[in-house]
Formats: sequence, C-alpha cells, structure tokens
Amino acid sequence: MSREENGILKCVGVIGAGVFGSTIANLLSKNADQVILFSRRKSFVDQINRGDMGPHLRYPDKIKATNSAEELTERCNLLFPVLPSVNFLEVMTLFSPHLRPSHIMIHGTKGLDVKGMSEGEILHAKISRKTVRTMSELIKEETNVLRVGCLSGPNLAKEILAGQPTATVIASDFEEVVKIGQKALTSDQFFVFGSKDMVGAELAGALKNIIALGSGLLSGLNYGKNMQAMLITRGLREIIYFGKAMGSSSHAFLGTAGIGDIIATCTSEKSRNFQVGKRLGSGETLEEILQNMDEVAEGIRTLKIARQLSKQYDIHVPITKMLYDVVFENYDIKRAIHFLMRYPFAPDVDFL
Repeated sequence: MSREENGILKCVGVIGAGVFGSTIANLLSKNADQVILFSRRKSFVDQINRGDMGPHLRYPDKIKATNSAEELTERCNLLFPVLPSVNFLEVMTLFSPHLRPSHIMIHGTKGLDVKGMSEGEILHAKISRKTVRTMSELIKEETNVLRVGCLSGPNLAKEILAGQPTATVIASDFEEVVKIGQKALTSDQFFVFGSKDMVGAELAGALKNIIALGSGLLSGLNYGKNMQAMLITRGLREIIYFGKAMGSSSHAFLGTAGIGDIIATCTSEKSRNFQVGKRLGSGETLEEILQNMDEVAEGIRTLKIARQLSKQYDIHVPITKMLYDVVFENYDIKRAIHFLMRYPFAPDVDFL
C-alpha cells in the first residue's frame, strides 16, 4: 500500500446518511481507522455520537457523525457522496468552499442532474447532453476536486447490510482513484472491479432504474417471468442507445455496472424502484406511493429526464415512452403493454 493510500484510510468521509450511505460507512469501517458520516440532521449526528447506531449502522468504535462540512473535509481526504440526485447540487454547493484539489470523491448516486431547471420544468423542457450532467461532471464543475470516481453495480443495500456478498464497480479517469477505492471497500463480502468508463458506469446505474420501474409494474399486474425477461432485455437495448447518444460505448452496459445491476434491481423485492413499479401496477397512484416512501426511488426522476432526452436525440425507446405515459400521463397500463407487444421492434441485437 502506498503512503497516500495508507494515510487516506486513516479517516474516510461519507456524505449522506441514508440507507445506502450507512451501508457504505459500514463497508469502509472494515478497512479505515475511522469513518465520519455527514448528515445535516443534528439530532441524527448526536444520536450516532452517543453510540446509538440505529438499525443500519455497525461498528460504533469506528463510525462517528458530523453536520459540519468544514470538519469532514479537514479530517478526511477521501469522500464518498451518497445522496439523492435531486439534493446533490445543493450539498456540493455547501461543501465547495471547504474542498481542495487534493480531495478524492467517489460518489454512489445513481441519478442525473439537469442544470438550471426545477423538477417541474424537467417534464416539459428541451433537454440535451449540454444540460444533463452525471454526478461526476457536477462535482468537477461545481467544486475544485479533480480526482473523481463513481460507485456502480448490483448494490442492494438491504442485502449488503444482511452480510450477503456482492460485487461493485469503481470507475474513474484516474487509475489511482480506482485503486484507493478498492483498498477502502474490498472485503470478503464486497468485491470491487475497476473501470475507466466513468460516464458509462454512471449512465448504466441511473438508467437501469427506469427498467426496474417497468419490471415492478409487470409484477404488480401478476405477469410472469417471460414478460419480465423481455422487458429487461429490450430495456437493456434502450439503455445502450441512450449511452451511445450521451458519449459512452456499449461495453460498460454489458458488465457488472450494467447487466449486473439491471438483473439485481429489476428482479428484487428489495429494490425501491421495483417496489414503486409494483405498487403502480397494483393500482396505487404515484402521489400515494411517494407520500409514504422513506427513501428516494431515483427511477422516477430519471424517467422524466430520459424521456426528454429521447425526443432531443430522436431515439426509438418504446419502453421508456410507455413508462413515461403510464407514470406521468395516467395512460392505461394494460393498453400500454398491448402497444409494446405489437410494437415493430428492430432486430434482436443491433447495438454491438
């Protein structure tokens, strides 16, 4: 281990104290001397620092909490932002005055940002690659951090918290970021692959949530595995088309961050996006579902962005369009599925 790697693991910071942020904190605590978890909720910070870890955190001797961006950035050079995409810009703006070019950031957010637009505007705006940012692009544009990476792959938090093994991908333009991230996270439970295609890994992580919504919707309608398999495979094709239009090759979508994450998210009852789709298919409205959800389902927001991007790039993505119409235009679900079954699809594999 290099001197920088050894020093960086003395104290590692996690920005965001949701279920996945807590999961990452647990994983880091196996290798780091100390993990500091940032939350804006002072009551939560006080609870953790009293030694009350709550339902998700472990290792009270290693995990502490703070609501000070200045304290976190002073004590930790390696930072893992794990935030909902809708809050990412706000939190990076808070952290920006305290960040240095020497910091390393590896984010775990599976969503997209749209520059200068409110959530309501996204539904009807003209969106292009110039206005859509991945989280790594947002970090580089809004802070002075240079070494950035992303965490992507089949990472269902509840399974990891239960001690079940899985693998993930850390992607970065910098090989040292991948190596440091691997040192920080690798354990008997958690295997970390490396990738240089950061845009591809980020897009795969964000866009697969759309297909998870559709897979859950089919489950809510009591459709079987045949339909689910068709949706997943045709959905993968649409994700790859989006990726190519936004500057990535198809390779990232065929690996752990792509197919691996798609299978996990689109077939598991533990997936938030799958659950939202299932509840829609069972007859609940989107408003009813969102009112009693503890954690954000990124697929809802990503679906808005992807639909507008498909218009801009003139991409033929019938599954994305069908899901958008069902979720946001109150289109009849069974009519939408009937439309999909009759849609004149292109050749089975035309993206390689």
